[in-house]
Amino acid sequence: MDFLKSAVASAIAQGPPFPYTFGDKVDVDASIWTLYNGTRRADGSNCSIFSFDVAANKARLPLAKNALKKLRTMRHPGVIKVLDTVETESYIYIATERVVPLRWHVKRKSLSPETIKWGLYSIARTVKFINDEGSSIHGSLRVASIYTSESGEWKLGGFEILSNVKDDEAVIYTYGSLVPDSARYTPPELARSGWDAIKKSPHSAVDAYNFGTTIFEAFNGDFMGADQAGQTKGIPPSMHAGYRRLTNANPKARITVGTFLEQGCRSGAFFDSPLIKLTEGIDNLGVKSESEREEFLEDLDQLTDDFPEDFFKMKVLPELLKSVEFGGGGPKAFGVVMKISTKLSNEDFEARVQPVVIRLFGNPDRAIRVCLLDNLPVMIDRLSQKVVSDKIFPHMVSGFTDVAPLVREQTLKSVLVIIGKLSDRTINGELLRYLAKTANDEQPGIRTNTTICLGKIAKNLGTSSRTKVLIAAFTRSLRDPFVHARNAALMALAATCEHFNEEDCAARILPVICPALIDKEKLVRDQANKAMDVYMQRIRKAAAAMPDTVQPPPQTSEGAGPRMSTPQPSEASSWAGWAISSFTNKLSAASGEMQTASSNGASTPTLPPPPRVASSPGLRVTSTSSASTLHRQAVKSPSPAPPLSRNSSASATNLEAYFKDPEPEQDDGDAWGDMGDMDDDGNAFFDAASEPAKPAKKEPPVASPAPFDDGSEPDFAGWLAAQQKKGPAGGKPLPKGLTKSTTANGKTGSGAAKKPLPTRTASKPVVAKKIDTKPKETDDDDGWGDGW
Repeated sequence: MDFLKSAVASAIAQGPPFPYTFGDKVDVDASIWTLYNGTRRADGSNCSIFSFDVAANKARLPLAKNALKKLRTMRHPGVIKVLDTVETESYIYIATERVVPLRWHVKRKSLSPETIKWGLYSIARTVKFINDEGSSIHGSLRVASIYTSESGEWKLGGFEILSNVKDDEAVIYTYGSLVPDSARYTPPELARSGWDAIKKSPHSAVDAYNFGTTIFEAFNGDFMGADQAGQTKGIPPSMHAGYRRLTNANPKARITVGTFLEQGCRSGAFFDSPLIKLTEGIDNLGVKSESEREEFLEDLDQLTDDFPEDFFKMKVLPELLKSVEFGGGGPKAFGVVMKISTKLSNEDFEARVQPVVIRLFGNPDRAIRVCLLDNLPVMIDRLSQKVVSDKIFPHMVSGFTDVAPLVREQTLKSVLVIIGKLSDRTINGELLRYLAKTANDEQPGIRTNTTICLGKIAKNLGTSSRTKVLIAAFTRSLRDPFVHARNAALMALAATCEHFNEEDCAARILPVICPALIDKEKLVRDQANKAMDVYMQRIRKAAAAMPDTVQPPPQTSEGAGPRMSTPQPSEASSWAGWAISSFTNKLSAASGEMQTASSNGASTPTLPPPPRVASSPGLRVTSTSSASTLHRQAVKSPSPAPPLSRNSSASATNLEAYFKDPEPEQDDGDAWGDMGDMDDDGNAFFDAASEPAKPAKKEPPVASPAPFDDGSEPDFAGWLAAQQKKGPAGGKPLPKGLTKSTTANGKTGSGAAKKPLPTRTASKPVVAKKIDTKPKETDDDDGWGDGW
């Protein structure tokens, strides 16, 4: 039971809950209140707490209770906004929006004349409302009763003696003199006759006089007493007339604050300023017509930098953002938003502007998109890489394929702004795919800007794909019919030279630059020369560092002949010449007996072989083919042959004359002439044995198991001997070029002429048909060259 009693007593002593935390104490003028900075426990938002200690100021408790009551009931934009209140027997707490005493700014003289006018305009409206609509008297109007909010707006407080004139027991009549430092600001009539004199004069006279002293105090920093009332020191000349009438010693001759406000709002008067117009128009921006909105935004855009930043940040910026996103403010309003955001801290920008910017990128309005892209350089440094890559870029890429060329072009230009905020995967993947589309755009300007863009982001591309992408893009742009596209490609090539290796410069880039040297446009020709100089310098520098040759040093040995197909200095300079002569050297070096293998297994009658004929003393050729075989090969239809094939009827003499063999003692012409013959399967049979030559000796004729072999070498020598033996019986001379060859001593080169040829057993005599020995009218050099 004792525990329960103590708990209840503790709860009563603590009073009702107050969901705010006290912070630092704020210095203020002489007042019945102690001001603290505070925070709301629920969300951590800022607030201010006015605290009154009952025990310390019990005599002024009626003033505190009156202020609490009037702040709760008096609702106006110019009055401090109350969040919560707590009243107990020991204290009174009033939680309000976060405010700062105006005295701070006045002492430091940190307010510009335009800002002071704007603040006085706001207080004048509030006092007019209290006097007219509220039928009340503030009674304690001064700088000490005015505060500035987080938005920089002037807010009216000091409601300790605010009273309704209809209330005969009003606090002002009894406790007016208890307000701290009231003597300095008391009007002359009250100083003479007391506070009851209010009833004898217009109720607005007290506030009119105090408003005049507030004007003097705001412009000059302080008000020392009634002697300064009416002095115009520091006050703008346009206010002089109205200010003097406010501070008139005769209360009945004073103009009301409402009248002063009306005079100031006239055209060209002291309250006719852009900042005041802004405060009037910003609250109802969403309901303005399009023309009114345009006019308002035009005036807003022309504001100078000496206007209160807090007001723009806290009041104007949110309204403009709402207008852009929902109220049709459009690009003009967003431009003003960007101008204001330059004065914001990074934290404020992230909290107030960034969420709206992200949502606006998803807006399909083209005008908004272009405005966002235009202002992207202003805000890119304040946007994190994650925000750009994950939230802005996915929306931005839709502009690459938009039907409006302006949107595509602005999107392309913005790549240079955001490239530093994109990941390598995004750059080398999705971004390059969209740039490939703009490189083929129907608008020449967009194609040109794509080339410029690729040149500037070359350092950001991946090393594995950079060379391939740049060369392909710039090469294509060099063929563009638009002159500036070609010029941009050359400029980009010159600027990105460092990203290509020497092989790419010489083999892939210089060949595509060369046609531009004779371009029809001088602009392109000049740029092509500059680009050519850049790459030539690069190639010359690389070539100077290269070795003279990569071939191994030659190894000389005695008796070693030249390698086949390797041109020697003494040989012909023509490529066809050295190729043919090298091939001849190989034939000349071949020695030994040539043997042919039967290529078909057809059974034919066995014929005695003809005698072997040696075409030269050092070379014996054995052949099993008869004259009829040669005859049949000469007259049959020609079969398809490779480029190396020649007419089998070409004579050794003609070949010698054509190739001009420098060794006449060896009859190599037979071998060259037979080189092109093919067997029935179309295969060349040139395959010389590499064994050394053997001395010639007589062997008995042996019957060949396969008398006819189409794949064997034709026996030219035997056939010639048979034709010589017939003599005139043949009726026709031998064709030119098929006469017997003679040796160097004038004798017949064939040793078989001493022996009679065996009679053939064929049923039909061999009839010598005319063989066309006329060479084909073709360019033999060209044919060999092609075949080689």
